[in-house]
Amino acid sequence: MNTAFDAVIIGGGILGIATAYELARAGMKKVCVLERHYLASGSTGRCGGGFRQQWSTEANTLLAMDSVKRLEGLEEELGYHTEFFQGGYLILAHTPEEEQQFAKNVEMQRRLGLDVNIVDADEALKIVPFLNKEMIRKATWCPKDGHINPFLLTQGYANAARRLGVQIHLWTNVVGIMKKSDTFFVMTEAGNTYQTPLLFNCAGGFSRSIGAMLNVEIPVDPYRHEILVTEPVERLWNPMVISFSVGLYARQEMSGGVVMGMGDPNEPVGTFVGSSMHFMYEMAQRFTRLFPKLDKLRIVRQWAGLYEMTADAQPILGPVDEVDNFIQASGFSGHGLMLAPAVSQILADMVINKKKSEVVDSLNVKRLYNLKNVNKEKSVV
Repeated sequence: MNTAFDAVIIGGGILGIATAYELARAGMKKVCVLERHYLASGSTGRCGGGFRQQWSTEANTLLAMDSVKRLEGLEEELGYHTEFFQGGYLILAHTPEEEQQFAKNVEMQRRLGLDVNIVDADEALKIVPFLNKEMIRKATWCPKDGHINPFLLTQGYANAARRLGVQIHLWTNVVGIMKKSDTFFVMTEAGNTYQTPLLFNCAGGFSRSIGAMLNVEIPVDPYRHEILVTEPVERLWNPMVISFSVGLYARQEMSGGVVMGMGDPNEPVGTFVGSSMHFMYEMAQRFTRLFPKLDKLRIVRQWAGLYEMTADAQPILGPVDEVDNFIQASGFSGHGLMLAPAVSQILADMVINKKKSEVVDSLNVKRLYNLKNVNKEKSVV
């Protein structure tokens, strides 16, 4: 087995696979992805599947806008159906403080060119008729946001990457990394050693441990995030609905089930992804407050994944000072799927064409070294 590559990517989720594809598409000949389990087995395959462009920071807004532009033509490019659907995002404001913050967000987003508006409660109910109107002051509405199937998107990228010569080695667990001169030596549990001059850390909730193998601090902490889905029912609404105050998001799948999730600020750091009765009870309480007419929906399945959190709830991108050519793409704080199409292109451009990126520079890991406390509230949804 050949173990010498121009680039090795650790992590077979959407970030790792999309980056491999973009590197190969830009002309890199020998690219390899190492995944400890199967494709999208980590955070990618356990996420809610939404993509939105409505953010409170310019960096995330720009990345998300570029990602959506990429997604709009990606099915044709990859030759693979991904269930890409622009049903919009409706983000609810319940308090004067939220109303004020959302107005600032929308002003910034519109300045950057996003098609987004503030709507009143009556207009919000026209978009999603089952909402509790008494709880809503205003909402922000972007019709070009939407959702996608994370497994299909990852598989589409993987198929296209393989056609370009990328090798994807599944069930390949990295247990050690050394660097000698200009070469990384990546050691696996099976006893193989991969050699490369360029190493990407796309390991999601395990990015900190990958960095530690090279004595580099990557301040990413994993937290469990739980989700459930109901029985399939008739079409109820199209958008993803977010409520930061209630602390949930909800959307309807193509098959009819309603997917909903929430964050728990009391969740401890760790990689446990089991399900809890507490979540099912609390989720039902929150959902029926916001959607009182849908209290008879029956739950059919629940699961959990990891939010890979940074202290400011923004990703870590680009190189590190301690080790040359050790590139980071982690810490997406629950939003890796929606930013991956843009981030993967930017990173490929950066390493192959030496193209500078202000967004990557602003999201360098150095910004986090003096921030100690993870703000999980920013990524409840």
